[in-house]
Amino acid sequence: MQTVRRNLIAKPEIAFSVLALLVAALPLSGHTQAPTLDVTLLGTGDPVPRVDRFGPSILVEAGPYRLLFDAGRGASQRLTQLDISLGDIDAVFITHFHSDHLSGLPDIWLTGWLPPPFGRRDQPLRVIGPDGLTGILDGLRQAFDPDIQIRLVDEQLPPRGIEFDISEYSADGIVFDEEGVTVTAFAVDHGQYIKPSYGYRVDYAGRSVVLSGDTRFDENLIEAARGADVVIHEVAAAREEMLAFDERIQLILDHHTTPEEAGIVFDRISPKLAIYSHLTLLSSPDSPEVTLDELIQRTRANYAGRLLVGEDLMRIEIGEAVSVHRFQY
Repeated sequence: MQTVRRNLIAKPEIAFSVLALLVAALPLSGHTQAPTLDVTLLGTGDPVPRVDRFGPSILVEAGPYRLLFDAGRGASQRLTQLDISLGDIDAVFITHFHSDHLSGLPDIWLTGWLPPPFGRRDQPLRVIGPDGLTGILDGLRQAFDPDIQIRLVDEQLPPRGIEFDISEYSADGIVFDEEGVTVTAFAVDHGQYIKPSYGYRVDYAGRSVVLSGDTRFDENLIEAARGADVVIHEVAAAREEMLAFDERIQLILDHHTTPEEAGIVFDRISPKLAIYSHLTLLSSPDSPEVTLDELIQRTRANYAGRLLVGEDLMRIEIGEAVSVHRFQY
């Protein structure tokens, strides 16, 4: 490559000829790279403050957009590990209002407003979610107003960069449709009192990914995910002895999807890849958590397709094929 580069510099007429040939060949080759839909699992955990699995958050890169789905604990740190400025997030989508899905949002919002390299946002942060979102964001603004007022005067930060651009919805349907990127929200069943609660489907350039949000087994999710390339689904599991140890364990499981139930979901959707995130693996001093191998085995009771357990910073490229890349620390 270096030799070719030197020759082109030495003989510009050759450079122009080669460039013309390359450009002319592009439309005829049929091998131009098709757009991909890239998904990165920023956090695959639950409310437990563990260091190997941060709070639930998923980055979707489609067309010109970087879209963040939920902002759990540590989302800012994970984005920084990817060398992505917090100010470069184009929109944040919220599934529901449990704290583990929101606790990282103030950091994305406030730190993304600070000067480069980790901030530099000079426009309102776009946040999209179900009805009730405005009240939460108004509360954040009130809680952090002393900090905001100090920085406006002391650091001369752009006033618009600390505002919110809020979009709320109250029913299934398209909530984002720009530059060929479509995001559809669909209601899911996270429990009788945990409403509103939604999942999302992202479609771009003939590719698609479905993010379950927090849910029990739900027919609405299965219908919304028809034809999806990748399904990223939550899961919860505990050993049998734990159910006798603490009755609250069953209450937690009743708000989530077991591996066996998830297997049915995957089997009926038939994605190119099914992947677990938001792992709720319950344990006690006398009962260790279910292993990842056991999760897979229990899912296999109802699903034989391609299946992975997600890891923090795992990236999924959805193109003609679906490829998975683990983060190299």
